[in-house]
Amino acid sequence: MRIRHFKSSDSTKIADLFHGSVHSISSDIYSKEQLEAWAPTPPDYTMWKVRLEKTKPFVAIIDGVVVGFIELELDGHIDCMYVHRDYQRQGVAKALFKHVSHEARKNGCKTLYVEASILAKAFFEKMGFGIESENIVKKNRQELINYSMSGLPKP
Repeated sequence: MRIRHFKSSDSTKIADLFHGSVHSISSDIYSKEQLEAWAPTPPDYTMWKVRLEKTKPFVAIIDGVVVGFIELELDGHIDCMYVHRDYQRQGVAKALFKHVSHEARKNGCKTLYVEASILAKAFFEKMGFGIESENIVKKNRQELINYSMSGLPKP
């Protein structure tokens, strides 16, 4: 696995990865309506292109395939971290997290924080994050639960 900076040519692949990852979440966790509100079908490729050109995420590549991405803001906020459904539970999220932890420490950031989905909460807890609050977020007329969490960048 290789982690590199985002390239403009990644934007459609990342939009599809995001959409596929969200829609692969069990309806026991979020309803189909909630998943559609979170990641509308079809993906808004123009919005993703504009967003990614601004956020400049790090991208995980395996055998030339974009398998994950993570966005890190200068203040330590992790806005998005998603792994392709076919590559989950293979260390991709951990590698992306370690990469941004290194970047954050290099930039003098002492704390990382995230709004984690129900599914991502356990991952961030394993990375040493604590829960600050449970939130109800309204998106496209649906209510979704997430968790404000923070932790130290990992060495």
